[in-house]
Amino acid sequence: MSKTKSLHHIVFATKHRKPTIAEEHKRELYAYIFGILKNKKCFLLRMNGIADHIHMLIDIHPTVAIADLVKEIKQNSNRWMKENPKFSRFESWGEGYYAVSISVDDIESCKQYIMGQEEHHRVHNLLDELEEMAGRNGLEWYTDDWD
Repeated sequence: MSKTKSLHHIVFATKHRKPTIAEEHKRELYAYIFGILKNKKCFLLRMNGIADHIHMLIDIHPTVAIADLVKEIKQNSNRWMKENPKFSRFESWGEGYYAVSISVDDIESCKQYIMGQEEHHRVHNLLDELEEMAGRNGLEWYTDDWD
């Protein structure tokens, strides 16, 4: 039997980073995304965000490609949110996403980082956060990736 652990920190934002995810309804969105992950046999370790973006820590099933998973989450949740009057301000997700693998040793610190999003974003904006994370992980940074 195969044993795998493919831990990824994934972030994506609303189109033009508009604050269209209401705090009082974000848990319903997270539950919907959790269902998608469960259907793909992926294990969600943590999810949180603020009005303009979502962070997830996921153990991705070995048969699932990251790009396909993000595409499915964004397409299905986009359709669901547009049909749900609780998300009437939501236009769509932005094009890009951030994904980086993490080690088992970093699970707890990543979980804490994700859970602290509200506090973190009182001081830092999303683009600064993503640029810093990209640099720390050797990814090239282009601001227009997040329009």
